[in-house]
Amino acid sequence: MTIEIKAPTFPESVQEGSIAGWHKNPGDVVNRDELLVDVETDKVVLEVVAPTDGVLTEVYKQVGDVVLSNEVLALIVPGEGAGDTSAESGQADVASEPRKEIIASPYARKLALENNIDLALITGTGKDGRITKEDVENFKPVDSPVATSAVAERTSVPSPSAAKPDAPSEQLSLSSSPDDRVEKRVPMTRMRGRIAERLLQVTQNTAMLTTFNEVDMHRVMGLRAQFKDEFAKSHNGTRLGFMGFFVKASVEALKRFPVVNASIDGNDIVYHGYQDIGVAVSTEKGLVVPVLRNADQMSIADVERNIIDYGDKARTGKLSIEDMTGGTFTITNGGVFGSLLSTPILNPPQSAILGMHTIQERPVVESGEIRIRPMMYLALSYDHRLIDGKDAVQFLLAIKEMIEYPAKILLEI
Repeated sequence: MTIEIKAPTFPESVQEGSIAGWHKNPGDVVNRDELLVDVETDKVVLEVVAPTDGVLTEVYKQVGDVVLSNEVLALIVPGEGAGDTSAESGQADVASEPRKEIIASPYARKLALENNIDLALITGTGKDGRITKEDVENFKPVDSPVATSAVAERTSVPSPSAAKPDAPSEQLSLSSSPDDRVEKRVPMTRMRGRIAERLLQVTQNTAMLTTFNEVDMHRVMGLRAQFKDEFAKSHNGTRLGFMGFFVKASVEALKRFPVVNASIDGNDIVYHGYQDIGVAVSTEKGLVVPVLRNADQMSIADVERNIIDYGDKARTGKLSIEDMTGGTFTITNGGVFGSLLSTPILNPPQSAILGMHTIQERPVVESGEIRIRPMMYLALSYDHRLIDGKDAVQFLLAIKEMIEYPAKILLEI
C-alpha cells in the first residue's frame, strides 16, 4: 500500500507553483509531520509534510518543476520504526530517546541539510521554539571548540545536491582574484518573477505620482518613551512602536478621503467601506505585504501585536496566501533600512501607498525660533487616474497632523 503525497490546494488567485526544494530523497525513512518538500508559489512558500511514518519511495517532481493544485509529487510506503533514522547517521546517543517535534524555517532546514547538522540538537530561539537560520549558523557542536557560525561564512562551493539554482539567499563567491571575471546565471524564483511582473504592471497601467511631506516625530517619540514600559506590561509584552500610530492615523485619513481607499475595476470605481491596511515586510525571498483586516476596529496594541506576528511568520515562511490577500491601502517603512527619501510603488489594485522613512534630527523653525527636531519624510504614491493631487496632498497632510498631535488620533479630529 502506498500513500500519495500531493501538492497543496491552491486558491483561485494562484494558478500553479514550483518545487523549491526537497528535504528527503527516495529511500529515506520519514516521520509523520516531517517536512518533505517546499512548494513555492508567486506569493508564499508552502510546506508539504509526511502524513504518516514510512519510507519515501518515489519522487515525481524535481526542483524547479511546475506543479498544479493537488498534483501528485511523491509516494510513501507506510511503516513502523521511522524514528530510528538518527542511528543511521551516527547519532546513536540520541536514537534511544524520543525524538521531539522539530519546528524550523525552510531555510534553516536547508542550511542544516547542506552542513550535515541534526536539527534535533539545536535549541530554537524563534516563536514557539522554532529554529531559525541564525540558530543553525550559530550552532556549536558539543565535540567542536569552534562555532559553526562559520557555516554562514564558508567560501567552498557547495555540493551539487546543495547548490540549488533557485536559492537566492546563497552567497557564492564568484571571484577569487581581481583578475577573474566570473559570471553566474540563475533563474528567477517564482516569487521574484511575480514581484517583477506586478511592478512592471504598475508602471504600464497606472498614472502614478508621488507627493511628499515631512513630519515632526518629537511628540510621538516622547509619548512612546513615557509609556512604553507600562504599555508592554498592560499588553503581554507587546512593544510600542511607531507603526501603530501610522496605521491608526492612516485609518482616520482614509475615512476622511474615501477615494484614497478606493480602487479601479475596469470602468468602475470600487469604494471600500472598511480599511484593510497592508504592511510591507521584507524577507529573504522578497517583499511581502500581509494585511491587517478591519484595521479601523483595532487598537494600537492590536496593530503592534499583529505586525509582530506577521513579521515572525514572514521570516519563518509561515505566511499564508490568505494573510496577503486583499488590502485597500499599504504602508511601507524604508526607514528601517536607513532610507531618507524614496518613492514607494503602488500595490495593485490599490490606488495609494504611504512610505515612511528614517528619523533624522534637523533644524526647523517654530514661532520664529530655530529648534532641533526628529523629522521624518513621508511619501504618498497614488494613481492619478482616480485620485486628484488636491486629495492626495490633503490626505498626507491629515496623517502629518495626527502624528504631530497624536491626541487627534484618539479624539478622531
